[in-house]
Amino acid sequence: MQIAKLLENLEYELVAGSLNTEITTLVYDSRKVEKGSVFVCISGTVRDAHDFIPDVVEKGAAAVIVEKDVTVPDGVTVVKVADSRLALACMSAAYFDYPSKKLKTIGITGTKGKTTTTYMVKSILESAGIKTGLIGTIETIIGDEHIPSANTTPESYVVQDYFHRMVEAGMDAVVMEVSSQALMLHRVSGFAFDIGVFTNLEPDHIGENEHKDFADYMHCKSLLFRQCRLGIFNGDSEHLQGILEGHTCEVQTFGYQKENDLRAEHVELKKEHGALGVRYHVSGLMNFDVEVNVPGSFSVYNSLTAIAICNHFGVSVDKIKEALFHVSVKGRIEIVPVTRRYTLMIDYAHNAMSLESLLTTLKEYEPGRLVCLFGCGGNRAKSRRYEMGEVSSKLADLTVVTSDNPRNEDPMAIIEDILVGVHKADGKYVTIPDRKEAIAYCMKNAQDGDIIVLAGKGHEDYQEIKGVKHHMDERELIADIIKENPDLKL
Repeated sequence: MQIAKLLENLEYELVAGSLNTEITTLVYDSRKVEKGSVFVCISGTVRDAHDFIPDVVEKGAAAVIVEKDVTVPDGVTVVKVADSRLALACMSAAYFDYPSKKLKTIGITGTKGKTTTTYMVKSILESAGIKTGLIGTIETIIGDEHIPSANTTPESYVVQDYFHRMVEAGMDAVVMEVSSQALMLHRVSGFAFDIGVFTNLEPDHIGENEHKDFADYMHCKSLLFRQCRLGIFNGDSEHLQGILEGHTCEVQTFGYQKENDLRAEHVELKKEHGALGVRYHVSGLMNFDVEVNVPGSFSVYNSLTAIAICNHFGVSVDKIKEALFHVSVKGRIEIVPVTRRYTLMIDYAHNAMSLESLLTTLKEYEPGRLVCLFGCGGNRAKSRRYEMGEVSSKLADLTVVTSDNPRNEDPMAIIEDILVGVHKADGKYVTIPDRKEAIAYCMKNAQDGDIIVLAGKGHEDYQEIKGVKHHMDERELIADIIKENPDLKL
């Protein structure tokens, strides 16, 4: 492949060499350079890849893509671009022969709901015979292959690689989570989504290495709707107009309000035999009753989002209803069936905002008691510990403080920080550092009608201690506890 092919959708300046240069691989990690590679220099927060040019040239790189003036030996092609991240995205699409054109692409952005909604969409589409890949916070799914994720949205080269592999595996569509960071860093540039989706927006990811303020966060989210054909929006969001700013797509809305194109009406909370969920009527563009075995008003929004998307694939009402009734997402309000006496669930809530939203939702189900078990990660802001402790103490009837990922900190020191927040409210609490023992305590002391939430780990199946990830899956811990105490299933 000649480098000219990779640059066909880019503005650039040829500084040295020839556009007819044959290249073997497209690389942005200097360690993966081989003879004939084209190396894209990304200016990172830790290291500037332009510093590695002498190393990659020595390894045999045939070309380098740069943002700065550089010096290279004769025979090496140098192409200068305004933004090397955008260049990587466009070049990756070309390198894999534009796989997005062979798939129906769905991108979902928003502060909350992305993960659950992607699984709902995949479940509905596949029930209708539409083979669907998934890229998200938990994993990437390509057919039967499950690849654990490091980021909500991977680097642009990886996105295009996954698309290519999905095409090769016979996928018809892909649904993916699109983070604000991904939009800001051009991880999903170089192609247009068929459908872009906005779930909701709350202050998050604002800080030194993320977004400078809420306005910047919202602006980055809005970028998705300048590169999709159809935009599906939460019409109830107070930030809808900010997200719509600069959009170039067709617009459809969903939500509770009557102005929306697709609406949820007559919402009921469902609480039966240790299971929680919602029922509601869909009106507007579609007209039917739906039942979802995931609790809370956000479950209404997530499922309504999925319905709005799948309506554009011509999926039958019966298929939509069946898929939503059976859908379950690992670590996202995941109910673990143990007994009909109480409800036990696992959720990823790992900051004060998500924990407050979760506990507030569960209180609507009027549990006998609301029991919240959680810990906090080490080597992270102490403020999160105080805030989570206070939220749980304020909203839960019993807080069980335990260990999460202590990393390089003393687990008891983390627990003491959490208790600072717990003491700001008047909820009852116990501290049990060992997570399995803490879960067993909750199960052994459960009362009829309780809702017990194991918060913070969610889909994670490890505990990180002093740089080592030890296998620990809360589902397995629950199974072990029941095996050791068979009467807990009664």
